[in-house]
Amino acid sequence: MKAAFLTDRGVIIVSGEDARSFLNGLVTTDVTLVRPGLGRFGALLTPQGKITADFLITEASSGHGNGFLIDVPRPLAKGLADKLGFYKLRAKVRIENLSDSLGVVAVWDGEPSMKPELSFRDPRHETLGWRIHVPEELKQSVADVVGADLVDEEAYEAHRILTGVPRGGLDFMYSDAFPHEANMDRLHGVDFDKGCYVGQEVVSRMQHRGTARTRAVRVTLEDFSPETGVAVLAGDKPVGTMGSTAGGHGIALLRTDRVADALDAGLKLSAGGLAIRLTDPNDVRTPPKQTVV
Repeated sequence: MKAAFLTDRGVIIVSGEDARSFLNGLVTTDVTLVRPGLGRFGALLTPQGKITADFLITEASSGHGNGFLIDVPRPLAKGLADKLGFYKLRAKVRIENLSDSLGVVAVWDGEPSMKPELSFRDPRHETLGWRIHVPEELKQSVADVVGADLVDEEAYEAHRILTGVPRGGLDFMYSDAFPHEANMDRLHGVDFDKGCYVGQEVVSRMQHRGTARTRAVRVTLEDFSPETGVAVLAGDKPVGTMGSTAGGHGIALLRTDRVADALDAGLKLSAGGLAIRLTDPNDVRTPPKQTVV
């Protein structure tokens, strides 16, 4: 079992008597289901339905001051806190950026021998393991307690890529991608039954009409790794953009209909002059039904 402190993650806390209802009316996931030890995946969207920030959220226990801890990309933490403050109006909530004092340890490839406080299973994919909120100086102690080897965060990044879970800023761009394009509907990040939230109308329409044509898709690299951001070609026609890579695996943002047609026509995929192929061709065909766990 491995553990890594993720220096690219920050933590925001939203507390106060209105915190749960306040967040639930804004974000894509059902915050009424969040409890201490239980996390959800979600996002705050623009009114046009595009991702401002995606995050994992859990509830702190009374011993840690209650409130909801939001595990978010650290470069987005201040902006997300400010944006939530913009929506605050008269709601009885407090919003604080804790990123300088509290971070995130990821634990994977096994079951922790004990579950520390402020820990929860990553709800996006079963292989992603657990998340633990902890100050960076305690990362070794936490790894020892859960029975994991502390490794560099690059090892977790390679595991994320192998799992096929997109990362904002690499595999899709914030303020430019819809939740479906970042596979949030497949990663339990959108609750289509919870009611209104910012951008809900656009996302629901895409879901019911099946209009999502761009997806983050797992690819296997035939040789060297293409650079992030280069065009993916089917034959000589662009069908998407290369995202993050590690070892022989990567993620690409692709027009699934065009790639499916290219595969049917026997065309090969490439990026930056390097051959790539889909890890699973079914990723660009009929999507599985969305579920929320």
